[in-house]
Amino acid sequence: MQKQPLILITNDDGLDAQGINVLAQCMLNLGQVVVVAPDGARSGAACAITPLVPVTLKLEREKQNLLVYSCSGTPVDCVKLAYEKVVPRIPDLLVSGINHGDNASISLHYSGTVGAVIEGCMKGIPSIGYSLRTRSQTCDFRPYSGVVEDVASYVLKNGLPEGVFLNVNFPEVPVLKGVSVCRMARGIWQSEWKDTDTPGTYLLTGSFTNLEPETEGTDYWALDHDMASVTPLTLDMTDYSSFDMLKSLQK
Repeated sequence: MQKQPLILITNDDGLDAQGINVLAQCMLNLGQVVVVAPDGARSGAACAITPLVPVTLKLEREKQNLLVYSCSGTPVDCVKLAYEKVVPRIPDLLVSGINHGDNASISLHYSGTVGAVIEGCMKGIPSIGYSLRTRSQTCDFRPYSGVVEDVASYVLKNGLPEGVFLNVNFPEVPVLKGVSVCRMARGIWQSEWKDTDTPGTYLLTGSFTNLEPETEGTDYWALDHDMASVTPLTLDMTDYSSFDMLKSLQK
C-alpha cells in the first residue's frame, strides 16, 4: 500500500491564527499533516533562529492524520525542530501560512512565513509559502483554497528543482481572476519609523511603494489585478552576470 504524503506546516502568525488552520484543512485533503508552529505571533522574523535560550516544543492535539505542536521559537526554529525531533521521515512537502498580510516584492525578505520556507528548501524539502493581502485577522479564505491545494498537489506530484521554492500571494477578493506565474516587483519601504511620546523611542511602521506598478508579469501587478501570484525563488543569491564585471578584482 502506497504511503500518504507527509506534509509539514508552519507559519509566523502563531498556532491560533485562522490562516494556518485553513491551510491544515486544505492539506488534510492531500495527506498526513504535522503542524509545528510558534505559540504566538512571530511576524517579521525572517530567517531568525533562537541560539541563546532553550526552545520548547509541546504536543497540543492529535487526531487521525493530524499532529499539532506549539513551539516557543521562530518559524525557522519550528522547521528545524520538526525535522529533527518530530517527523518520522523527511516530509514530502512543507507549506507555510496562510499569512495574514502579503509577502510580495521585497517584503518577502522580512517574512517569517518565507523564512520557514527557505529553511525547508535548505533541508531538501519541496516548500511553498502562502500569504493573503489583508489587514484583517478574520478572513474568508474560501476563494483561495482551490489554488492552495492545486499548487501543493502540483509540487507533490512534480517536485521542485533543487534550491527552488515557491512564494504564493493572494489578493483579498471574492473571486480570483486567475493565477500568474511571475517575478518579484521592485519596491521600497519608506518612512519606517514613527515617533512616540518617549524621547529616543520609535515605532516601526512605514509605507510600501511599488516602483513598477504598470509592469505586467510581477507579483504586485497580479495582486492589483485580482490574480494569485506564484513566484519561484532560489536559495542561491549569487549574481552570475556580475562575474565579468568584477574580474579585475581576482588576483
